[in-house]
Amino acid sequence: MWLKLFFLLLYFIVLFMLARVFEAVVWCESGMFASQLVDPVTLSYKKLKTILECRGLGYSGLAEKKDVSELVEKSGELTQGELYSAIKKEKEQTEAGDASTTHFSGEMHFYELVEDTKDGIWLVQVIAQDREALLSHSNWGKMVQKVSQFGIRTGTFNCSNDYRSCIKRGWQRSTLIMSVPQTSASKGKVMLKEYNGRRIETEHIFRWMTSHVAHRIKTLRHSEQLVEEWRSDPAHPVKMFLFARLSQPPAFFSSLSVKFTGRIEFIFVDVRHWDNYSSLSEIDVSQSPAYILKMPEGIYRYGNSTGEFLSLAAMDTFLRSVQPEVNDMFVLSLVLINLLAWMDLFITQGATVKRFVVLIRTLGTYNSILLVSWLPVLALLQMPYLDTLYSYSLKLLRYADTTTLASLVRADWTFYSSHPALFLSTYLAHGLLVDYFEKKRRCGIRSQEDSTTNLEWLASLWDWYTSYLLHPIASLQDPSDHSDWEDDPNFLFQRLAFPDLWLRPLVNMDYINALPTWRFRAVGQDSEGESREQMDSPPADPRRPPHSSKRHKMTSMCNQDSNSQLSVYNNIDPSSSCVANHQQSDWSVWPCDMLQCSECVVCLENFGSEELLMGLPCGHAFHQQCIVVWLAAGRHCCPVCRWPSYKKKQHRAAQSSSTENTLQD
Repeated sequence: MWLKLFFLLLYFIVLFMLARVFEAVVWCESGMFASQLVDPVTLSYKKLKTILECRGLGYSGLAEKKDVSELVEKSGELTQGELYSAIKKEKEQTEAGDASTTHFSGEMHFYELVEDTKDGIWLVQVIAQDREALLSHSNWGKMVQKVSQFGIRTGTFNCSNDYRSCIKRGWQRSTLIMSVPQTSASKGKVMLKEYNGRRIETEHIFRWMTSHVAHRIKTLRHSEQLVEEWRSDPAHPVKMFLFARLSQPPAFFSSLSVKFTGRIEFIFVDVRHWDNYSSLSEIDVSQSPAYILKMPEGIYRYGNSTGEFLSLAAMDTFLRSVQPEVNDMFVLSLVLINLLAWMDLFITQGATVKRFVVLIRTLGTYNSILLVSWLPVLALLQMPYLDTLYSYSLKLLRYADTTTLASLVRADWTFYSSHPALFLSTYLAHGLLVDYFEKKRRCGIRSQEDSTTNLEWLASLWDWYTSYLLHPIASLQDPSDHSDWEDDPNFLFQRLAFPDLWLRPLVNMDYINALPTWRFRAVGQDSEGESREQMDSPPADPRRPPHSSKRHKMTSMCNQDSNSQLSVYNNIDPSSSCVANHQQSDWSVWPCDMLQCSECVVCLENFGSEELLMGLPCGHAFHQQCIVVWLAAGRHCCPVCRWPSYKKKQHRAAQSSSTENTLQD
């Protein structure tokens, strides 16, 4: 996890340095930076119109280049970066062709997307029944392209699909309908406006739309109004002011007021006929146009830092970083967590199929954890007691986002998001370098699994899956331990018939090391064999008395208790053949809580002299090798009585304690 975080942070640093390299290369070739100002007079008429279209200002009736350049200057300063972005965007729209538009199937579809959403602007072309559309197919495509760059969604409602709805709404003829949120509150009422103009040119329709959207923005034309709005307002702590000599604000500014409804208040100050310029000097506004963000922490002049262009995308990125909502933070965390997960594709060594299997597992795990982690965060944000903490968090975020470093990061975000091929290629190159260094780092400790082929790894994966399906514990052991179903396919269907296939718990195998072991010793062996037996066997039961006389008494009583319990577990007589060799075995070396027996029920062979035995908590004893193989196959129970092999039997300890108390008495 930490390794992937390190590589992801290193990748971001590489992107940051690469962007600075691109700026240096552009400066060396052209002698200018992206933040360098451009004189509109030096541009052609076509480029000036492109700038006005990106800013959302109408230029119909302005035939002279001088008038168009003055309109560009009145709307804001022009930089090399904005000019490059506008030309690139116009070229992309020309190559893309018609933008996508929504075709409404009926009243409910229209209500759900247009009237019930309440968080955007819609332009809908209504086609009356048995009539032609107001705009032709080509003009409608141009209109869609023009308004889509400002976040305005478009759709077509054909009355032939729902004639009753058109009659109810009064749509008797083909027309254009625009929906705009009426209030400045989030999720407010939606206002539907119908186009009644006689001219159906694209420019006139666009001017009609921008004029209605501009009515949502509070417009100030007197100094008293400015002084009143400049005061601190707890209901609207963050305000965006535009000081300009325009009749109405640009379309991108008006569209942003709809996107940030309830978060940021947008105010347009018309200074064409301003009565008191001293009021502007008091708030440190010395020139127009000026885009000023007023916050409780102070004011910030938008447009003076790198990447702060007068466009919808650039200002939207800036305002989202200054005043984000929960959805913005969630999308950012989703992007980061998926970039982090994709690092597994390059860090994992081995077969290609193995890399992608690990990647899919990591993607599923990380995204699931992210979704589950956001649930308590959303619940906490709804609590009124955390409003103070939330406001302080936004305050710290605004302090950080108004720095020069933050402006560079936003500029890089805008640059790489507009060039996705460059972003993906750099990520792939970084991943290949990570893969190369990982191979070098693991060169000395390269495991056999890293050198397997795709088919070999898939075969091992299938073996692991089937082993986990049938014997969950066996999958954690040596893969050479084959399951029973491999020898007999009918065993698979037998196991599927029992519910314990899915309910069998996973047990840690470490308990096998704690099971008691000792060597079987026959009566009559020399003292040398006895000493060797004691060295090999584990420590004796601490409850045994050190005196030999008490030891023989306790052994006799343990034997009687063991015989009685053996009859219970096996439903046989204590005097049966299982204990028929009492005289040939030295039971004194057996642990006290072990049942006496001379045969291993796993291999059905008698215990031989000096053979290593192992006992289970239930008291049954077996060959050490036989019972370990039995347990390692996933059968964590006694072969005789089915008592869990990892669970202690408390009543045997209690019986031993009572026996010891009797001996002491």
